[in-house]
Amino acid sequence: MSGTSHPGPLVEIMTALRERVMGVHDLVLSTGDGLLVAADAATVHPESIAALSAATLSLGQRLAHEAEGGTLRDVTTRCAGRHVLIQAVGDRALLTVLGDEGLDLALLHLHMPATVDQLVRILDKDTPSAP
Repeated sequence: MSGTSHPGPLVEIMTALRERVMGVHDLVLSTGDGLLVAADAATVHPESIAALSAATLSLGQRLAHEAEGGTLRDVTTRCAGRHVLIQAVGDRALLTVLGDEGLDLALLHLHMPATVDQLVRILDKDTPSAP
């Protein structure tokens, strides 16, 4: 992934998820090492969320490995008035979804696989082929 030069389609996919799932407010797509790729965010600093989400997902993957829990699906954090869900997108990216206390987690989990598949397809097109 080369730092997507045209994030428009990525933002469109994230916006569609926000519009389909009640309670979703902000979405941030980043590389596995925490660099911002695209964002549909109005209430958070996307670059900070990207960096923190990469670190959080990495810790979650390590914990899943140590606990012999298999492949990590996602990391979800519930706060007093917020939900934060971090989902791997392929091997090198991640999607962070921020929602309010009324976030419909069941509906989010229902729509997440298709959203991730769409994002992966676009990101794969942007990845230069190995020589």
